[in-house]
Amino acid sequence: MTSTQPIEPIQAKEIRASLKADCSQCFGLCCTALNLMASSDFAINKPAGVPCPNLQDDFRCQIHSELRETGFKGCTVFDCLGAGQIIAQSTFGGQSWRTKPENAEKMFMAFPVMEQLFEMIAFVAEALSYKLSPYLKQELTNQLDLLQRLTKLSADELLNLDLISYRFTVSELLVKTSTEIRNQAANKAAKRNGKRELEQRGEDWMGKKLAGQDLRGTNLRGAYMIAADLQKSDLRGVDFIGADLRDANLNGANLSTSLFLTQMQINSANGNRETHLPDHLDLPSHWIA
Repeated sequence: MTSTQPIEPIQAKEIRASLKADCSQCFGLCCTALNLMASSDFAINKPAGVPCPNLQDDFRCQIHSELRETGFKGCTVFDCLGAGQIIAQSTFGGQSWRTKPENAEKMFMAFPVMEQLFEMIAFVAEALSYKLSPYLKQELTNQLDLLQRLTKLSADELLNLDLISYRFTVSELLVKTSTEIRNQAANKAAKRNGKRELEQRGEDWMGKKLAGQDLRGTNLRGAYMIAADLQKSDLRGVDFIGADLRDANLNGANLSTSLFLTQMQINSANGNRETHLPDHLDLPSHWIA
């Protein structure tokens, strides 16, 4: 891979912050391309490739303001990071699946691929926003450049990508990043609280009472934290990749420098105006309603 000029933290922050969904530029792809199963998050079963019955001709949702109250909480959690509008406006040149139905199947299949690319771009860009060793910084820069180039591929090329290999490479880089950053956060916490165990990867924290705890630098990758009480906890420098935060209580918690936290994770949790989030994440509307 050709080396490119290392990206500076301020530029990386701008890239991460720019990854926002613009539904007005999409063709309701999350409402059409994805498979939905009836659950506490979705009121209906909907096969992939079939439009949700609430999707209007203009690709807007007719119950958008009532999604949570009508059994579609999962729709308020989902975030494509902008992959939808790229598929719609770039990959398919602004031609919708209704205008050109012959492209529908390929468009619906390409959307999840682009979504995964955008997720990887978001994580790598965030990693580059931290102070890292020069070698790791260069590796991340090269990977980000590659991923950004992949988003410009044709639909056929996207569908032929070996996403597993890309995800494996990105995962290795993010583990290295996490270790460097969490060690810094853990050292600060250790000075305050003494030595403690920081490796909690994949642990079951469901419903645990952890209010007010200093958890800085903890590795919570893949942890099950459904309905955990984390209100007013210090979660700076915590690695949240793959953690399940559904209905976790984050009221007043400090997640301002949490690692690899996504908008979907935050949307699935409970919090309030006193919850401190990373700059690239938005306070969910249902938190402040």
